[in-house]
Amino acid sequence: MREQKMIVVTGATGQLGRLVVEGLLAAVPASEVAVVVRSAEKAADLAARGVEVRTADYNRPETLAGVFAAGDRVLLISGSEVGNRIPQHRAVIDAAAAAGAGLLAYTGVLGGDAAGFRLADEHKATEAAILASGLPYVFLRNGWYSENYTAHAADVVERGALVGSSGEGRIASAARQDYADAAVAVLTGDGHEGRVYELSGDVAWSFAEYAAELSAQAGKQVAFHNVSADEHLKALIGAGLPEGFAGILVDVDAGIVRGELAGTSGDLARLIGRPTTPLAASVQAALKA
Repeated sequence: MREQKMIVVTGATGQLGRLVVEGLLAAVPASEVAVVVRSAEKAADLAARGVEVRTADYNRPETLAGVFAAGDRVLLISGSEVGNRIPQHRAVIDAAAAAGAGLLAYTGVLGGDAAGFRLADEHKATEAAILASGLPYVFLRNGWYSENYTAHAADVVERGALVGSSGEGRIASAARQDYADAAVAVLTGDGHEGRVYELSGDVAWSFAEYAAELSAQAGKQVAFHNVSADEHLKALIGAGLPEGFAGILVDVDAGIVRGELAGTSGDLARLIGRPTTPLAASVQAALKA
């Protein structure tokens, strides 16, 4: 059994995981960092830098035996397979509990049990499983990444139109880097056990304001067209999205209308010790890319 207590990041080759690992490597020696990934090949660059790579498949719980050790600080980054995340997350939780992990941090969703959109359901179930496990925990309830929208900024500018059903609802998004920095702060700091952090950007914005920002930076008029939920669903399906996923996105917009993603608790800025990244900066980065 390993004697050295490690910081262990699951899903470390994903977009958020990569940023978290980079932040950890800037804060602690590589010998104190481990990653749990499905493909060791995708983490070969991390191994070359001294990070311990542990392979496991969340869909095969038996492969998780031995990937955690007593005292490890574990970051469970929520999986990307919507609909399959509850058993996957439970497999990680069970393995961490069996090993006697010292802390389990989980990247959930803003609002936790109070969130009314369907995408939150698996996060709620995961938090309940963590509480039932008896593990020392930290809930990092991440709000929306600005990149959820700015990743498509160039396409939106080209079309000159942004379509949604969020009305005048607002979103307190932050850059993915901000959320990664918060996870690093928790994993490398003290006094976070048992805490629930509602993480979001400092300023909430509307889609009309987002369209105006795109217009200003691209030098081309972009309009926000607010449509009904049914029209939004048809538009997304027409754009090639699977009906199930399109329905989830429309349901999120309904949550935005209810104000569920507009909260600005300040937890994120306090954890990272600086203001969160403004939407304008994320737009600028996306358009340059």
